[in-house]
Amino acid sequence: MSGGPDSLALAILADRWTRERGGELCALTVDHRLRSESGAEIRRLQGWLSARAIRHVVLAWSGEKPKSGIQEAARVARYRLLSGWCREHGCLHLLTAHHREDQIETHLIRRRAHSGADGLAGMSAIRELGDCRLLRPLLDFPKGRLLALLDAAHQPFITDPSNRNPAFERSHFREGDDAMPAAAELPALLAEIHTSGTSRVTRERDGNAFLAQAAHLHPAGFAVLDSGVLLAMPQEMAERMLSAVAATVGGALYPARRERIARLRDVLGAASCQGHTLGGCRFVRWRGRVLVTRELARASDPAPLTPGDSIFWDRRFHVTLPLDGATRLTIGYLGLAGVAELNRLAPRGWRSRLPRLLFPILPAVWDDNGIAAVPHLGYRSKRAGVSPRFIFRPVNPLTQAGFAVV
Repeated sequence: MSGGPDSLALAILADRWTRERGGELCALTVDHRLRSESGAEIRRLQGWLSARAIRHVVLAWSGEKPKSGIQEAARVARYRLLSGWCREHGCLHLLTAHHREDQIETHLIRRRAHSGADGLAGMSAIRELGDCRLLRPLLDFPKGRLLALLDAAHQPFITDPSNRNPAFERSHFREGDDAMPAAAELPALLAEIHTSGTSRVTRERDGNAFLAQAAHLHPAGFAVLDSGVLLAMPQEMAERMLSAVAATVGGALYPARRERIARLRDVLGAASCQGHTLGGCRFVRWRGRVLVTRELARASDPAPLTPGDSIFWDRRFHVTLPLDGATRLTIGYLGLAGVAELNRLAPRGWRSRLPRLLFPILPAVWDDNGIAAVPHLGYRSKRAGVSPRFIFRPVNPLTQAGFAVV
């Protein structure tokens, strides 16, 4: 809930819908603390929602703000706060007010940027986040319908000046010569977006079938690919699979560019291939397969852990330490120095079923005396107490809920 016309219309409609069905609704507002007037605007919004008996919660984006890329940083922070609230309160569905013009803008902006076929499908009506399901129930409705609803309900709204700031991509696009097409052109454009969406659904279904056949994810955060299947499948499908695996193992915010994925496929098909890095991952040929591991130079720094902590680390692992755990620990990747230390500490005859070239990228635990545990190798020092639990739950799952076309 920003207090703008779109989210206010959504709140009114969702409130009616949930009341008719005995459900519960809560409006969430993120205060980005980027404009001095945001506090007063939120108080106005609280008054409007209170008059409609709609529960309202304000979430603040605190801390230092970046000097560049502020819109993207704000978007990431917003969804982190929103999905985090949903997780903490057991709420499965998060609704946003994207409408038909937003969908058209997304398609046109991506077309101008020469996006691939998936990007031209626009926004999905349903998207699975790590903690909840994001729904866009207004995606097929024009903004004019929402404004008419507010007018009929005598509901005022807030206009955010940043929506007219040409420094931001969408605002700049709206002011440009290639902004929203004329009304007569909309039916053909909407049909094109719909066709792109249905084609994306087919590609995703076929891609998931190949992933099930050729890719295996390990709980330690690496992937194993069947190189024979990979190199035999159609080029577009192979590149799609490599992109998905790189996003999962590397945890990047955005997928790698198509030309870099195509280059990766060519490199992996070469007999002389020794290794290749892309998207925070390292791809290595190994015994007729391809190992996809985290690139240590791109990984998050080690993190402290105290009893009772539960953190999301390196955009890949949920790590929890029970209350009865050790008083002070550090988690990080084992690294080459850690492998050398482990070789000294491990008892004579100790072996692991994992290949040694994977050891540096495995999560490890340190206490004040050195390595306390390497859970995925089954190693734990004699002095170690209760160890943290690592769950590989990457921010980019290998497969996701299918694209939903409206």
